Amino acid sequence: MNKTIRRASVFTLLLVLALLGRATWVQFYEGQALADDKDNRRNAIETYSAPLGNIIVGGRSVTGSAATKTSDLKYKRTYKDGELYAAVTGFASQAYAPTQLEGIYTDLLNGTDNRLKSVMDTVTNQRAEPGNVVTTIDPDVQKAAYDALGDKKGGAVAVDPKTGKILAVVSTPSYDPSQLTDANTAGAAWKKLTTDPEKPLTNRALRQPLPPGSTFKLVVAAAALENGLYSSVDEKTDSPDPYRLPGTSKDLSNENPNAPCTNATIRTALEYSCNNVFAKMAVNLGQDKVKAMAEKFGFNDDRLDVPVRAYTSVYPSDMYPSQTALTGIGQFDVTATPLQMAMVSAAIANDGKLVSPHMVSQITNSGGDVLQDYDDKADSKEIVSSSTAEQLQSAMQTVVEQGTGTNAKIPGATVGGKTGTAQHGENNSQVPYAWFTSYGKSDSSGKEVAVAVMVEQSNAARSEVSGNGLAAPVARAMMEAALKD
Repeated sequence: MNKTIRRASVFTLLLVLALLGRATWVQFYEGQALADDKDNRRNAIETYSAPLGNIIVGGRSVTGSAATKTSDLKYKRTYKDGELYAAVTGFASQAYAPTQLEGIYTDLLNGTDNRLKSVMDTVTNQRAEPGNVVTTIDPDVQKAAYDALGDKKGGAVAVDPKTGKILAVVSTPSYDPSQLTDANTAGAAWKKLTTDPEKPLTNRALRQPLPPGSTFKLVVAAAALENGLYSSVDEKTDSPDPYRLPGTSKDLSNENPNAPCTNATIRTALEYSCNNVFAKMAVNLGQDKVKAMAEKFGFNDDRLDVPVRAYTSVYPSDMYPSQTALTGIGQFDVTATPLQMAMVSAAIANDGKLVSPHMVSQITNSGGDVLQDYDDKADSKEIVSSSTAEQLQSAMQTVVEQGTGTNAKIPGATVGGKTGTAQHGENNSQVPYAWFTSYGKSDSSGKEVAVAVMVEQSNAARSEVSGNGLAAPVARAMMEAALKD
């Protein structure tokens, strides 16, 4: 063999070996990554080759599947009462990544979860029959919240304090997930939804943290009682009115100049929502103690999964005393979601114990066999002592019976609550946020519920924006639905 042919043969052999090496690498090392690539249409074809499993609310499927006629994707997702449950279900789309429960339980709902496979499915490598997601949502409470929010922009959450079951998750304005299911029409709907200034795709109940205003005073009161700053909610505080913010020349006044806020007790300060009392209380406690109590309730937790990942509610650090004072009234850099403030009321209502909130009760296979029970796994931790919880319950009841939260009264039920009107914009230049968090206990059945409502924007005049005027009626409607016999 001459020299040129030999060199060509060696070069060709090296090319073949390189090709075989690359093919082996792709097959055994990169194959799964390529198979899982979001741009691999075969995945979408496989996912939508058969009907998906369903999301269950109150024993009824709120999702379904429908056959398509003009696509290689044989089925598409459908929704019943889509706008009502969008903040729970999210969407499963042929064109876009799934969200909320649809996204978290994608494998279960499309049948690729290994827990669904029978022995025969494993042997034949066939996709199993899809499973179902059974939620904790109460359809009556969900609808009550949705109807009561109406055309307001806001969010609402209801929780069973004893079990941690989330009974309602509502965000308005909402959207119909059915608009996004079909790849042929989803693009136009997606553009419209993502450019809408009202941001209907934002889950305001779980993922829109805003200043909680005076509802945060419950956390400060809890810290004061737990740290022995005051022995009871009926002990007089040392609170001048107005209160001079430390290190500044600015006085902090109260919304009602005639309220008896000078040296008011915690009960009276909650009843009249006295800013001077809680601002000074936060300074006296110090930011570290207030932060520690806030974190016990769930603030600064960046892994709060219900199982949808809730956005972090924040209590800040490294503040000047004047800034700490403002956090005492739920301002400065304090932010919270409706879920977080519902957790505060839930812990107080449950004698100081917070049961981990969750909105999925079980996941099952197609035959209804339980694969995982989340109700059994819900853990409980003590946030405050039963004595502190009992005193705060009593003070919150005073707020509803004769204070700033009278719109939350329910005949035949014991209701405690706290209003909040949080400043919005520089120098409070924009319309404030209206908040209300509360708990209710039926006097006859013993049923309990804790709720939080945030109204981000409404058609009300600025002078009419208040937690009692806008948010408390929504909370009342939710509590009435949850407590009915």
